[in-house]
Amino acid sequence: MSDRQIPFAVDADPAWIARHPGIQRVPSRELTLFIARDFLTPEECEGLVELIDSSRRPSTIADANGDRYFRTSETCELDGADPLVATVEARLAAFAGIDPAHGEPIQGQRYAVGQEFKAHTDYFDPKGTDFQEYCAMTGNRTWTLMIYLNKPQAGGATRFIKIGKTVQPETGKLLAWNNRTGPGAYNPASLHHGMKVRAGVKHVITKWYRERPWMAA
Repeated sequence: MSDRQIPFAVDADPAWIARHPGIQRVPSRELTLFIARDFLTPEECEGLVELIDSSRRPSTIADANGDRYFRTSETCELDGADPLVATVEARLAAFAGIDPAHGEPIQGQRYAVGQEFKAHTDYFDPKGTDFQEYCAMTGNRTWTLMIYLNKPQAGGATRFIKIGKTVQPETGKLLAWNNRTGPGAYNPASLHHGMKVRAGVKHVITKWYRERPWMAA
């Protein structure tokens, strides 16, 4: 499908996503969650892992509620000018049907043994003290697209706590979920836990989309 045929919009249409070959929609009334295996090739995943490992740093979080161990991974932002990153950016936008201007830069994450990201939502709490800082210009996060770049020897699953769904890491597997229930209404059922890696190392990339163009930031 050419870019001209993609119905880019400011928000994803679940019906558009559901038409992709091999897509699985998790049966839940509370959360719109899709899974697509082999979204990236092993070679693409390996290339992204190398990019992450070359520039990773300790992860941060807007509000850890005083828990210094809330998010213990390493992270980095990937350069959109890199040919591989640009290819992945375009593929994600086409998959979601979201105007690329609304996307944050792709973030890479690396989890070693014992590292995790405790239960959290990707959207910013409108009542939180950090909401204005992170959302005043671009609005809140709408959709999350996350891809496992490898499968650790043990652990590292993503647990969607409210709907009782656990997704195991597989190389190239994509997860896509809606962080909202409607305009300005954010979905607590998107609460998820990046569980501890028990053996090996886990790499993922995450793409978040915003209510308004990211370029406005």
